[in-house]
Amino acid sequence: MKNATQIACIFLMLVFTVNAQQEKGITGSSNWLNNWTEFKPNKATYGQADQILVGTISQDTKLFKKNTYVLQGSVYVTNNATLTIEPGTVIVGDYDSCGSLIITKGAKIRAQGQLTDPIVFTSAKSFKKAGDWGGLVILGDAPINKFGNSASVSYGLDHTLTTYGGENVGSDSGVLKYVRIEFAGKKVKGDDNFNALMLAGVGNKTILENVMVSYAAGNSFEINGGDLEINKMISFKSRRDDFKFNYGTQCKIMNSLVIRDSYLTSGLGSRCIDILSYDKKEGIDFTKKQTSVFAVNLTLANTSENLNADIQSGLVKEAVYVGEDASLNFVRSVISGFNPAVLLSEKIQINGANLKKIKFKEMYFNYCKGNIFTENNTNNEDLENWYGNSSFANVYSQSDNKETFIDFLSDKPDFRLKISNITASANP
Repeated sequence: MKNATQIACIFLMLVFTVNAQQEKGITGSSNWLNNWTEFKPNKATYGQADQILVGTISQDTKLFKKNTYVLQGSVYVTNNATLTIEPGTVIVGDYDSCGSLIITKGAKIRAQGQLTDPIVFTSAKSFKKAGDWGGLVILGDAPINKFGNSASVSYGLDHTLTTYGGENVGSDSGVLKYVRIEFAGKKVKGDDNFNALMLAGVGNKTILENVMVSYAAGNSFEINGGDLEINKMISFKSRRDDFKFNYGTQCKIMNSLVIRDSYLTSGLGSRCIDILSYDKKEGIDFTKKQTSVFAVNLTLANTSENLNADIQSGLVKEAVYVGEDASLNFVRSVISGFNPAVLLSEKIQINGANLKKIKFKEMYFNYCKGNIFTENNTNNEDLENWYGNSSFANVYSQSDNKETFIDFLSDKPDFRLKISNITASANP
């Protein structure tokens, strides 16, 4: 057994060293974070707003780069209208009125920025901080797992305009591409925080690529139901969850990045990925599909410069949480710097049937205090043995950020793995 383990370690190190382009975590022959992202959005300056968006947009409308728009209160796109936004357009959210943009069911947003000219949703304040405005809500008529295939969004919004869900898996809510959403997630009196980007009942003809959420006070991406693919998403220093999936979501997420800060967390929970099928079982139709997420080539990284001390201080929690009746297939991804890497709900019975619904394959677990645990149980021997089986090809390391990533300190970081410096083991 010992010889087999040594051979496996040597083979894995050769694979890491020989491949010109790493296969785990975010991937690409070049750094796809360049040009369109902004890792210091509080220092970015935009022109004063000269156009106001307010009330209801009920006919096809276009926003132009030459103008800067302010969202006053809740702005609804209704009546199957399409809101088109030119590349380079800046839209700011008003603080006092909790500016937000809601694309209602049947309507569309076509926000197709460019690599060197992204569309920006940001705070209207000169000194910006998380929770300065509401957020962007996109509603569709793809399936959810609630009885009646219908639900509505709260956050103090008009419930008659915020219903979502239906039978149309292939519904089209438009395009978000090369878009940044900054400082969203304002707390609503008597309710929860907005999410920076909420996708509810969104269908698979909707294009969602190259979207960066920064400094959200609520969840960066909340996905309730629907059937969709998302690609090259970034969540940067969110206070709450980076990606939350719920209510029967069927989602494939690819080549995406989460960057967490130990000091930006919430008492309500702050995870990179939170996968649930429901908050409460009441009202859930178990004849429908429950939440299922396929995640490939993700990098989840805590960028603390003193990770060991932060873990000891209790500032760092789990990266991934999987709830009862939900499924996760996690492949070729990196989880670096968490405590532990993965936490499973205590309601999940650890047996073959359930573990077949929660897969970790060809993963790279780095600098985590423990890898996969069940909630409220410190004994994870069975899970380590299961996922440590050579057939899963998971590898483990204890490298710091400087050794792990090409560049995690600059204004334009590169979170691809630094292959030449990594020594990985097949043993947890």
